[in-house]
Amino acid sequence: MNDLGQILSLWRGLENAGAEYVLATVVSVEGSSYRKPGARMLLAQDGRRAGTVSGGCLEAEVARRAWWLTASGPVVERYSTQDDEDERPYGSGCGGVVYLLLERKATAGPLLAALESAFKARIPVGIATVIEGARIGSRTIFGDSSFDDSAAATQRDLKSLAHQAFATRTTQEQRIELDGATTRVLAEYRPARTSLWIFGAGDDAKPLVELAHGLGWYVVVADGRSHLATRERFAAADEVLVLPIADLPARSRQHISLRRTDSAVVMTHSFEQDAHILALIFGLDTPLAYSGVLGPQRRTRELLAEAARLLHLPDASDRVDRWLSQMHAPTGLDLGADTPATIALSILAEIQKALTAASGQPLHQVRGVKDLTHC
Repeated sequence: MNDLGQILSLWRGLENAGAEYVLATVVSVEGSSYRKPGARMLLAQDGRRAGTVSGGCLEAEVARRAWWLTASGPVVERYSTQDDEDERPYGSGCGGVVYLLLERKATAGPLLAALESAFKARIPVGIATVIEGARIGSRTIFGDSSFDDSAAATQRDLKSLAHQAFATRTTQEQRIELDGATTRVLAEYRPARTSLWIFGAGDDAKPLVELAHGLGWYVVVADGRSHLATRERFAAADEVLVLPIADLPARSRQHISLRRTDSAVVMTHSFEQDAHILALIFGLDTPLAYSGVLGPQRRTRELLAEAARLLHLPDASDRVDRWLSQMHAPTGLDLGADTPATIALSILAEIQKALTAASGQPLHQVRGVKDLTHC
């Protein structure tokens, strides 16, 4: 389970018990930092916590001071992993400075409720949070209209920043005029929960399901063969579907709820199934965030030609070339993979790279890596 999934699980239990809690959010960093703005950690009064705001160097110190720091309301606190005498008070080797917004249930509760709704619905949201002044902790959330509470919606500037973060898919500090003063605001983009559709229920799909589940992704296994697509074989999957292959793509919307933020890997090892599934994928209104096919590109080209025929589309050759340029075929990065587990790793690595628009290069080769990424 990923950080947000762990946070929401703990939060729901605390809410059901009527317990108080503190939510810590990274709002700014200076120098090297393991986590970036938007990272969160939830603290319970009994010592339990979920999520992280550093690589393990700050969490205990944050938990130790969070309750008395928030006694009078939300506050932004500075945590340095290296003091002026070049010591590391929290046992960190990062040497950076992290600013955390600490807030209790009153202001954190509505945010976590909105994040839970977005997490379950697998949709992105934009969030604008005031991080200084008398209105610290005030926020508005943009995504689905049900996420805007009436008080936050009256703040046009905050709502505009939330919308901007959502539209540009960026997280950064902004400054606006609020109550007659220039005020710092964290405008944050929270992407949709990563969702992976694995079309194929063979044995080689099992490590792909397990690894994706371990990352906290929403995982769906779908196959036309009912003896393979079973909950017993794929206990870690969120959904296991038996596809009516002969009805695809004509009845696709009745069986498949693919979204543009989803990823898909086609790996049934059946030409007929793969062709019908690709017809389903390319019959959607918008392309998926990632679509890949296991196997040589020659076979994928033949599959796409058959998919175009199933969709009754003219100019199949030009269309196949365009589709192929939008796909990852063969799926996966070149990691020297030669087993189902390592092939699964290479596929998930490429999906992560595609979803984040990252370079995929070794970190020590990325310019400015010491300032921009992990400690």
